[in-house]
Amino acid sequence: MVNVNADNYSSIITECIDRQPKAQKKLFEILAPKMYAICVRYAKDSDDAKDLIQDGFIRLFKNIDKFENRGSFEGWAKRIFINTCIEYYRKQQKEQLKVEIENTPEFSIDSNALSLLKAADLMLIIQKLPMGYRTVFNLFAIEGYSHEEIAAQLGISINTSKSQLFKARQHLQEIILKQELQ
Repeated sequence: MVNVNADNYSSIITECIDRQPKAQKKLFEILAPKMYAICVRYAKDSDDAKDLIQDGFIRLFKNIDKFENRGSFEGWAKRIFINTCIEYYRKQQKEQLKVEIENTPEFSIDSNALSLLKAADLMLIIQKLPMGYRTVFNLFAIEGYSHEEIAAQLGISINTSKSQLFKARQHLQEIILKQELQ
């Protein structure tokens, strides 16, 4: 992996704005592992994640001249990839995200269940969630978005976002408990 500091990003960004392939390749090599990790969290499989990473880099290179050096470049890039994941799934399966709150069964959630897992195990379990649950869970629990922000990004109501998160947590607990019983 290539080490880079803020000064190096500046020169790479300038060269990428000038559409220099070597700079684009170098930026890809620097960012790809981190951005792929984001895409994997939202994708249902590795092929889907590869499509998302490709789409994200296309957007990044297309819009790199809009980076204004406010905040970190990696943070700006991360936002592009999260938005790419959101938009991809919004187009593909918008109807899956809309679930009636009234159909939510009541369950208690064991708050200690997730603390017993390793991060890698948790990522595999999160990928087993239905797409709507997974998307809201990632945005809320991992990316730190509020329900208001999630609702605006996904074109759903705040209550639907809350419901999806609640159901995601229930589903995660069920998966974890099933694994513990095996």
